Amino acid sequence: RSSGALPGVLAAGAVAQVLAAAEEAAEEGGPVALRDAAALELLYATGVRVGELVGLDVDDVDRSRWTVRVMGKGAKERVVPFGAPADAALGRWLGRGRPALAGPRSGPALLLGARGGRLDQRAVRGVVERISGKVVSRHVTPHTLRHSAATHLLDGGADLRSVQELLGHASLATTQLYTHVSVERLRSSYHQAHPRA
Repeated sequence: RSSGALPGVLAAGAVAQVLAAAEEAAEEGGPVALRDAAALELLYATGVRVGELVGLDVDDVDRSRWTVRVMGKGAKERVVPFGAPADAALGRWLGRGRPALAGPRSGPALLLGARGGRLDQRAVRGVVERISGKVVSRHVTPHTLRHSAATHLLDGGADLRSVQELLGHASLATTQLYTHVSVERLRSSYHQAHPRA
């Protein structure tokens, strides 16, 4: 990894393992496990910052369009798409999990803590560390999932401007940091695979 500014990126397979572990826990567990699975799916599907995730309200989610309205840095609003797995996890959380935890302190918050208030950033970090710790050997944070989402989008052929929009970066230069990760990976596979490398 050339840039010290970027935290690590998980391989797509490792992210899939983390999300599968969350989903497995949700199948057997109660409302908190359903919330944890929805939180992890949203973090990776949308690449939102942890502060943006906990700031989401129920009506910020448009399940008919598979989008979420995010209030980013500098009070900039953006609309970010998500896919079928995040939608399924959200559906389970909103259908069975949230109603079980909701109370007078809930307000419009999308994600709730065990006592019914809005989930906080520290709790989300704990969830990410606990669930990922079961399946991957390295330290994973919500930011790791954000970086992984960005890198996987670029690796998959998404253009830089689209990724900039999704992540809510004010500057394209910030987004370009992710291309270094992809270029490093390309360089390393080139040296492994090319006969005249």
